[in-house]
Amino acid sequence: MPPSSPPGPTASAPASPAPEDNAPRSLRIEDWLTVIVMAALALITFANVLVRYFTNSSFAWTEEISVFLMIVLALVAGSAAVARDQHIRIEYFAEGGSDARRKLLAQCGALLVALLFALIAVLSVRMVWDDYRFGETSPGIGVPQWWYSIWLPVISALIAARAIGLFVRRSRQAPPADHHGDFQA
Repeated sequence: MPPSSPPGPTASAPASPAPEDNAPRSLRIEDWLTVIVMAALALITFANVLVRYFTNSSFAWTEEISVFLMIVLALVAGSAAVARDQHIRIEYFAEGGSDARRKLLAQCGALLVALLFALIAVLSVRMVWDDYRFGETSPGIGVPQWWYSIWLPVISALIAARAIGLFVRRSRQAPPADHHGDFQA
């Protein structure tokens, strides 16, 4: 009996397009930022492990920078999820019902995400201003706290812009094909 081929695509099978092929070109910014932040996190952590192993002490700044980079990573990933329309939702409701209902829910979801992140951007500007005005410094290395907090309103505004772009794309798009007939509302 001849050995069976390993599971997976064969050389003769047509390659399916990657899901990102339909993404806007500008989405590459989020992808590259994710790579850069992950690489920085890995390098910082690796350097701290080496220093701790050889000297029994560690860099004090690594925890503070790592926490900041993880927050930036979460916000950048949120922006990519919104732009790709892969944000969290309850699929039972979002994909159920008529074509018009699904389109309306997609538009409503995009507007609510835009509203939430616009509100976060506006409200966090005051936090940044307070950090700057009162001269707050970071607890670990003593740099001005606004160096870290300024990125929350900036990235939140960018996520809101991505959500508005998603709303516009959903508004121009024809309703999806009705393939969920068993969920009719």
